[in-house]
Amino acid sequence: MKNQWKFFTILGIGVVAAILDFLCGAPKIGGWPISGILIDIFGIFMAITMLREMIETLESGRWGVDILAIIAVVSTMIVGDYWAAWMILIMLTGGESLEDYATSQADKELRSLLKNSPRIADKLVNGKIEEVKVDELKIGDIVLIKPGSQVPVDGKIIKGNSSFDQSSLTGESVPVDKKVGDDLMSGSINGDAAVEMKVTKVTKVAKDSEYQSIVALVKSSEAKPAKFVKMADRYAVPFTIISLIIGIAAMITSAVTNPALGWQAHFLRFAQVMVVASPCPLLIAAPVAMVSGMSSMSRSHIIVKSGTTLEKLSRTLTFAFDKTGTLTENQLVIDQVVLPENSSISKEELQSLAASVEQQSSHVIATSLVKGTNKNLIKPVTNLKEATAKGVSGEVDGKLVKVGKLSYVDPDHEKITVQSTAVFVSIDNKFAGYITFQDQIRKNTPETIARLRRQGVKQIMMLTGDRRSVADKVAKEAGIKESEVHADLLPAQKIQAIRDVKPDLRPVAMVGDGVNDAPSLMAADVGIAMGAKGATAASESADAVIMVNDISKVNDAVAISKHTMKVAHVDIITAICIVILIELIAFTGIIPAFWGAILQEVVDLITILLALLAKTKPTNPKQTGLEK
Repeated sequence: MKNQWKFFTILGIGVVAAILDFLCGAPKIGGWPISGILIDIFGIFMAITMLREMIETLESGRWGVDILAIIAVVSTMIVGDYWAAWMILIMLTGGESLEDYATSQADKELRSLLKNSPRIADKLVNGKIEEVKVDELKIGDIVLIKPGSQVPVDGKIIKGNSSFDQSSLTGESVPVDKKVGDDLMSGSINGDAAVEMKVTKVTKVAKDSEYQSIVALVKSSEAKPAKFVKMADRYAVPFTIISLIIGIAAMITSAVTNPALGWQAHFLRFAQVMVVASPCPLLIAAPVAMVSGMSSMSRSHIIVKSGTTLEKLSRTLTFAFDKTGTLTENQLVIDQVVLPENSSISKEELQSLAASVEQQSSHVIATSLVKGTNKNLIKPVTNLKEATAKGVSGEVDGKLVKVGKLSYVDPDHEKITVQSTAVFVSIDNKFAGYITFQDQIRKNTPETIARLRRQGVKQIMMLTGDRRSVADKVAKEAGIKESEVHADLLPAQKIQAIRDVKPDLRPVAMVGDGVNDAPSLMAADVGIAMGAKGATAASESADAVIMVNDISKVNDAVAISKHTMKVAHVDIITAICIVILIELIAFTGIIPAFWGAILQEVVDLITILLALLAKTKPTNPKQTGLEK
């Protein structure tokens, strides 16, 4: 039975019991009040349910507060104070329902992973296009991949050339040129030219598709979650021991001072202590604080899936970042303009000629070149010709300018090794130089990394599928140590890098945006997805999703988590102190079980009011990472 239904069921039983007791003369069956029987039946059900959960908790090596809840419910039923039992059951089911509600609300904000998986494919049959479901494709079928569309299944190009964006799959920041005979990965995005491909692997066999294999990695990681002890459970052992000692001492004292009374009277004293010792404040303090913290996160455009995420994030000691689209903008910018020795033109003129020829191209490198060039330097071009996946040529100021691959602009030129993305330029069929590009780092990335260190994070890693040289350059700008850069990684290797983090540097949080990040987001203790431009698979796999394209929200998430947990800890300690004080009063026997339950409600109210402070904005520099 779901927690919400448990809550509404016990609430309904309470209404029926109240009508029976106060309006119908408290009818009985065999000397037992019907209202008491109804509440006791549900109480027994709850006690058995909690006992089973407690056994599972103990088997996992942890000790929870369930034992006190079970003792409180059973004790009140034994002494016949069913209304006290009802009050305890209301608070137990209410706290669990509140946390479930917050979790379900967060889930509604997220999209389904399957929505991102391509469902329709353009199949070519006798030269005609037929739209078919991806599941209906068979090995050997011919599929047309239109410009800007997603590759539905793995295949091999049989006609045409184009560039494909594989950044969400491999982490490469630059589209990859593909020609006849090259393999295409499902999930990659076609550039500006249509191609035909033959299906080599179908999605019915999940392990055979690149996109589906990443999804499978997500499921594998989900099946091996990191062990984590909930906050309330950490207070369980001392609180349980203290409460049981006071309760047993009260029962023994009653037996010694009033030996003439029966066992039930002595046990009643124990029950009175157990009622006020009910762990309701512990069980409700965390959920209310978590809901408040999750609400605060939502106001900061961060969706958190569960309260446990806040708890883990507040204690995170290691952050791992994907590079492309996370630390960087996933947009190329001009890095260097390189001229050969004894060149007769300037760097500005070379860039001007290259940008002029590229101004009508839709290729990402061309648009980056034009965007990074002063508009006054871009000149009219005539006789423009484009060789797909090779380059473009045109006449500018009477000169024949070619821009593209070295083999296109000057086939006879010796090979030039460039460590980054580059286009080569020739003027009147003579090599004139080349222009290199780099992935642009986000403006606030360095400050985000610096703030994380001030927030108490001990280790910051970069995990990327891009080349080492590119990764090192971005890491240097971001403020990440070279020893913490892991490049040329496949999705499975990212998972291993996270699992290899030492125990004293855990919990680990992973921040990413691509499909290839989804498995590592799931493998980390906390997965944070950049959801504004990122893939749905990443959002689905993550514990938290940043809904705006702002990496500094990672700092806000950590700050809110730390603030929320501080409020929750103070709340729980305050509640425990008040409860122990009431237990000592109940020790004397002057608090009946029902009134003890009422006092519990007062403590719960105080707990809730304190927990709502988690909605306030964190200002402590240790939490925010902002300099004083």
